[in-house]
Amino acid sequence: MNTSIIAKLVIGATLAISAVGCSTWDGMSGRQKSTAVGAGAGGLVGAAVSGGGILGTVGGAAIGGVVGDQVGKNR
Repeated sequence: MNTSIIAKLVIGATLAISAVGCSTWDGMSGRQKSTAVGAGAGGLVGAAVSGGGILGTVGGAAIGGVVGDQVGKNR
């Protein structure tokens, strides 16, 4: 792998983790938690698949958020 791709993935993962760490889980419903986790995971997968591309990362986060929302709805 190219070192710039690895650097982008590390930066993306760090931002996702810090964004989740800033939020409080106490006031969130199960559906909201599932949406947040799905968006974070989707963003990471989208970045990895697209080689760190912006559209792949944002698209992955959007798709992951929708999937997480639907999974959380059934809880």
